Parts: sequence; C-alpha cells; structure tokens
Amino acid sequence: MMDSHTSEQKREGALWGLYIGDALAMPVHWYYNRSALFDDYGWVTDYLAPRNPHPDSILFRSRYTAAGPTGEILHDQAAYWGREGTRYHYHQFLKAGENTLNIKLCSVLIESINRNGGYDADDYLRSYIAYMTTPGSHRDTYIEECHRNFFSNYAKGIPSRKCGTIEKHIGGLVGVAPILVFYAADPPKARADALKHLALTHPGEKMAGAGGLFADLLLDVLSGRSLKDAILSRVDAQDHPLAGHPFKKWLNDPDEWVIGPKLSTACYVEHAVPAVLYLALKYHGEPEKALVVNTNLGGDNVYRGGVLGALLGAEHGKTGFPPRWVDGLLDPPPELSSPVE
Repeated sequence: MMDSHTSEQKREGALWGLYIGDALAMPVHWYYNRSALFDDYGWVTDYLAPRNPHPDSILFRSRYTAAGPTGEILHDQAAYWGREGTRYHYHQFLKAGENTLNIKLCSVLIESINRNGGYDADDYLRSYIAYMTTPGSHRDTYIEECHRNFFSNYAKGIPSRKCGTIEKHIGGLVGVAPILVFYAADPPKARADALKHLALTHPGEKMAGAGGLFADLLLDVLSGRSLKDAILSRVDAQDHPLAGHPFKKWLNDPDEWVIGPKLSTACYVEHAVPAVLYLALKYHGEPEKALVVNTNLGGDNVYRGGVLGALLGAEHGKTGFPPRWVDGLLDPPPELSSPVE
C-alpha cells in the first residue's frame, strides 16, 4: 500500500518524529519503575522539564576520567557524576521540549551534510570532536558510554575513525536517521553510508544488524510503503532475528505485558528494537498515541522514541504529530538539503 504524502513531506516528517519522540520522553528517561514515573509526572502527554531527584538514577555509580585534555567531555557536568547518596536526573538542566545529547548530535550531522552536499565521515568527526570537547555546547548531564569510550581512545592518540568500541545500545540508531533521509532516493548508498556512520561510535555485529534493519524499514516507508506492510514483511519472512518475535500474537495484549515482561525496557538493541517494532506495528496509524505509550513505558524510552518517531514521521509527515509538539520543540531539526542530482 502506498500513501499520499510527498517525498519531501515524508523526509521532513522522519526528522521531526526523531526529535519529537526523544523530547517527549526526555523527562522520564530511564524510569524503570513505572509507578515512580506516574507518581512524579502523571501520564505524560506533553513536553515537561525534568526534576530531581530521579529515583532510578545511577549517575552516582558512573565515572569518567579523561586520559588527557583531548578527552575532556564532561566539563562542568563532571560535578554530578560518581557522587554517593545522590540521584541526579540524567538530563537535569534540559528544558521542556529539549532534546538529549544524541539527538543534538544529529543536528551536528545535518549541518555537516549540508555543508558538504552529502555525508563526509571525516568532516562529521571533526565537528563531533569539536562539539563534545567545547564547554557549553550542550546542557546534558549524561554522556553515553559510546562517547566516553570514543574519547578515552581519542585522548590516547588513536585515529578518530578507529576510536569506537563494540556497542549494543539503541542510542546509536538515532544518529543514522539524517543520512537515511538525505539519501532516501538512493537506498543502497543510504544504507551503506548509514552503517559506515554508525560504526564510527557504535561498531560491532549487533549494531550493524540493528542498524541495517532500521535502515531497511525507514527507507521502505520513505519510498511510500506503509509502515505496517514494511514491518509485517520482515516479521512474516522471519529473515532477521530482531523481527523474529510473535508480534502479531502480542497485539491484543496490554502494552505493559509486552514491554517489560517479554521485551526488556533497557537500552540493548536485542530488546529495544523489537519493542519499537511492536509499538510501530500496533500504533502505525496513531503517531501521537504511539509516542505517548512509548514514553510512559519508561526505560530507554528516549531512543526508542526517536527511532519510533522517525518511522511514524516517514509515514505521516510532520503534520501527523500534534501542533503542540511541533510548536513546542525547543530546537527543531535543521532543514536538511537535498542531494544534487
């Protein structure tokens, strides 16, 4: 089944969905206790500012010491890391409607693509390194493990293209969406460059497999195929382990019986990507409900939300999301240029 949105509307929608899904879930990111989530925020349907304390925060266990000045990425946020007896929110200084660091890096990528007329890994790496090592570039307290590992290696003098370490977190998938959107008319190049980009900070077979599946689905929907058909084709074919769950059997179950008991709410791709597929299949025609449900399920909902939002936006366009979410997004995605024919 094909839809009526133009290719430009679908490209725009995918990027807006990426940013919206992340921003909506940001205040309740990594709440694994859903009762605590509801006690602190109620049923989340709008952008909210995060609040301290975060009952499930484990920032007090997290530590990062730069191997040298070129590895310094925590800056003034270092004061909130590794402090016993604290429960600082991971995104404590972000405002309602603001995005987490990984989505802000998507803006860095979009600006690099626009500047070069296409994807250039070396240009992106220079921009990434400058962004991360410049104090005040962002206000996010939490820096994911992938970035800490990258800059630990970079500070040791390892070439930037080889600084990534084996990864398995869904947070890496949001970063490939701008490349897939930019090269949507050339799926083989889109897929190849997206996986090349993913491997800079998230190398390894698990991430390549998850990234390939996300690329295939998003490119299918950007080409005009319905999201439902795109997912069901992979589920029915049983040709990818992340699509090998009995999703159709689960569709009549309450979401909290599926996301949590059957598929962990944690950030590992082997659970997080199937959770996205389940939510996208169940709510493919209801983008607002899909992102609200994802948000209130907790866990790594920001990056599930980003991936889910990109898929939904590719089908429904920017207008498929409520105007309050579109208008309330603090830093919308930069306009992405089109490839020169």
